[in-house]
Amino acid sequence: MTLLVLALAGGQADPAPPPPSSPTAIEATGLRQLLTLRRVYVDRLTGGETAAQMRDILISAMEESKLFIVTENPERADATLRGAAEDLIFTDVHSSTDGINAHANVGSPRTNSTQRSATAGISLGENESDRSAERRHEAIASVRLVNKDGDVIWSTTQESLGAKFHGASADVADKITAQLKEDFEKARKLR
Repeated sequence: MTLLVLALAGGQADPAPPPPSSPTAIEATGLRQLLTLRRVYVDRLTGGETAAQMRDILISAMEESKLFIVTENPERADATLRGAAEDLIFTDVHSSTDGINAHANVGSPRTNSTQRSATAGISLGENESDRSAERRHEAIASVRLVNKDGDVIWSTTQESLGAKFHGASADVADKITAQLKEDFEKARKLR
């Protein structure tokens, strides 16, 4: 009877839960999945009208990287690049005013038979005002690669105020692609 109870209890016992994954193991798993990708679809980016332009620039940069085939057909893709982007043009205005002023007046007018009058005055002043307006351009994008199961296998956020020879959006796309290439190389070293 005791053996029967032990056998039943042993058969109904829940298996031990798997040990929690470390952040390093999770990162390594995501990096290894990068190596399995052949086709990537770049989804529409959220963030307004400029996000559509950023998507086109990002497609071009990814195509030049030669890491995968960039496809316009989401069903054929092994992963989808999703995210948000914004490209802002604004005017940064700075203004300052400095000034020193001093005024002094002394007077003693009398209105009687013998008129005496005394007045004095001092006035100093200097004011300086400076105003500058600078046109600025800033772009930011946060993107992620999502596999067919819906798992995020890679992500990055990049921003730029523009580069020497191209605009902020193109610089952000280049930074995203450079980060992807760097992580792709890390994945190759994990093999």
